[in-house]
Amino acid sequence: MNTVALASISTVPEEPTTAPVSRRIRERLLQAGARFHANDNISRYLEPGELEALRAEVERRVQGVLESLVIDTVSDHNTRETARRVARMYVDEVFRGRYLPEPGITQFPNIEHLNELMIVGPVIIRSTCSHHLCPIFGKLWIGVMPNEHSSLIGLSKYARLADWIMSRPQIQEEAVARLADLLQERVQPDGLAIVMEADHFCLHWRGIKDTESKMTNSVMRGSFLKDFNLRREFLSLIGTGQG
Repeated sequence: MNTVALASISTVPEEPTTAPVSRRIRERLLQAGARFHANDNISRYLEPGELEALRAEVERRVQGVLESLVIDTVSDHNTRETARRVARMYVDEVFRGRYLPEPGITQFPNIEHLNELMIVGPVIIRSTCSHHLCPIFGKLWIGVMPNEHSSLIGLSKYARLADWIMSRPQIQEEAVARLADLLQERVQPDGLAIVMEADHFCLHWRGIKDTESKMTNSVMRGSFLKDFNLRREFLSLIGTGQG
């Protein structure tokens, strides 16, 4: 068999004769009137076994992209398993916040009625720009002003919840707001503050290719929004230049 014939043989699993799993999930979402934007979690609409089927479907689609890019994935040993690796990376790792339910967290009552500023960070985060699917790498700080009715959660749980929110394609401004909404609901503090600083590879890697610029944004809720001195104390302690 000649080289051209060999290059046309795909090792990716064949398309099933039934409707693709992505279509079944999409129809389920549409029937429920549920949004499924890039940064939405759709775990409640997945049935057992569908995540594995979705991974296999993504593998087939990525293989099609490689073929459209005129890459010989048969004789090129470096790209022979690329479609499988990319599918696993997207479904199981960098986009897992879309497909997995919210991580369980243990909450404790505020027995001692703590009401002093607490700061967690920097929490290292990894996300993906939804415009070009380029990486976003950065860190964030979380400030909490609890009250006697607040729920207290372990320090590692802040990082787990942040990772769950960040592991989706999105823009930074929306990601920080999503995380603030989640923490406000879980902790019920008097005040909540989040500052995120990140490198965007859609800026570093393409377009203007500016490797120095970062993006920093913040969300202030409750007492952090109303009390300038509290906000200044938080920003001073985390070492940012915001005022």
